[in-house]
Amino acid sequence: MTDLKATLQADLTEAIRGRDEVTAATVRMALAAVTTEEVSGKAARTLTEQEVVGVLTKEAKKRREAAAAFSDAGRTELADREEAELAVLARYLPEPLTEDEVTTMVAEAVASAAQSGVTGMPAMGRIMKELTPRTAGRFDGGRLAALVRAALS
Repeated sequence: MTDLKATLQADLTEAIRGRDEVTAATVRMALAAVTTEEVSGKAARTLTEQEVVGVLTKEAKKRREAAAAFSDAGRTELADREEAELAVLARYLPEPLTEDEVTTMVAEAVASAAQSGVTGMPAMGRIMKELTPRTAGRFDGGRLAALVRAALS
């Protein structure tokens, strides 16, 4: 069992004992998502620490999107619940990167690709391949691709 999964289970126990319903429900949901990922595919496996972070990142993204949808629909009580769950999940995720930090990383990667002779949109795949592992779980992939596209054009 990974350290993060063990931390989630310990925090679930504490939340249940402390009667913290939002934390207990959120951590329970996160553990269920991790377990589902472990048993998906042809054979059951134990997730690595990075894979567990990936699952938690997906769950956080779902909460962020749901909160926005509920807010747009005028369902503030449901949006507040989703944002509370997102805050609980954020405790287990690595510190997010800022737009400025990622812009600097993109500029460095574009310069590196240009030095190797690849410029313009054909360099997009190479740059994304370099940056995706460095930003995984810390910055949205769609926003990263948009920044790379803007830097290359």
